[in-house]
Amino acid sequence: MSAQSIADNRRRPAPRANAALAIALVADVAQWVLVPLVVGGATSPVNDAIDLGVAAAMIVLVGWNWAFVPTFLAELIPVVDLVPTWTIAVWLATRGRKSEPVGNEGDRA
Repeated sequence: MSAQSIADNRRRPAPRANAALAIALVADVAQWVLVPLVVGGATSPVNDAIDLGVAAAMIVLVGWNWAFVPTFLAELIPVVDLVPTWTIAVWLATRGRKSEPVGNEGDRA
């Protein structure tokens, strides 16, 4: 097997999935950094703004997925919102998706 065929067999996530994962990671880290402002769960306007923004971004980037429902509900519960639920939801929503092959763009016809 040649080196080129090995490279063609490797896969990388699509750019939209990468963007969704990056946003989810930033949101989950932000909720840890902003603990005093988001610890109230549904009673915190900061937490609500983060979660609504992330939910909208996830739907735009990866489309609707049922993994977002329990995540959004968990984010409403105080302290539970400190679990990296958005990151987990994006992983669940994108794990079965087709990825792009790694290799030179000119090699594909």
